[in-house]
Amino acid sequence: MRLQILVSAVNEDVETLAERMKLQADAIIVNQCDRNEYREYVYEGHRIRCYSFAERGVGLSRNNCLMRADGELCLFADEDIIYRPGAVRAIIAEFEKNPAADMILFNVEVPEERRTYHIDSYGRVRWYNCGRYPTFSFAGRTRKLHEAGVTFSLLFGGGAKYSNGEDSLFLAECIRKGLKVYKAPVTIGRENGRPSTWFHGYNEKFFYDRGVLYRFLYGWAALPMSVRFLLKNRKEMAGRLTMRQAFSLMRKGIRMKE
Repeated sequence: MRLQILVSAVNEDVETLAERMKLQADAIIVNQCDRNEYREYVYEGHRIRCYSFAERGVGLSRNNCLMRADGELCLFADEDIIYRPGAVRAIIAEFEKNPAADMILFNVEVPEERRTYHIDSYGRVRWYNCGRYPTFSFAGRTRKLHEAGVTFSLLFGGGAKYSNGEDSLFLAECIRKGLKVYKAPVTIGRENGRPSTWFHGYNEKFFYDRGVLYRFLYGWAALPMSVRFLLKNRKEMAGRLTMRQAFSLMRKGIRMKE
């Protein structure tokens, strides 16, 4: 199987990015910057196609990658991921072992303060537990994604109106449209830690935006899932807002009238 890596980047030197990320397959890089241009080069025998666009929004960037993908498998990536030797072979092997899988989620090591997930066993991912996986953990069968017509939200994520959540919404849409999503306890790389582009503390905007996200992500279950989120993370979120204030902001986001 041919795997293709889909890289979302911001203001990057695209001609050195493949080496810095240690890419082990053909790749499409979409670079959000101040110009529009196309470049192409070969790195370690792999074709690296680079699109630079004068626009902002991680969802838009990932959609631009996905619409151009033509490998049998695709792996979503960020510019600061560095892949382990043999990562591509490991991903292909998991799809070969599980022909029923339309998507498989993998481990990527991140700094402790940014970690939202760790996969320690094989299993199926469902709508109620899909809200914690980052896009750079996703690999999928390209044709299945194209046939399902799934896209990343333009409302959520870096460069968009609401802070984050485009990854969870994409995964939930895949599941709703019948794609079979699995997880595998296989580590394929690490994040080369950087400051978050969206997280600026557990402030008013964080909780309001999380409420808006839960409205789209969970529908009727948004309120109970908000309570679950607050209870689960209450220790690390202790700060200037009380639990009552945080819940009030999430509820306001869920009931948004915009």
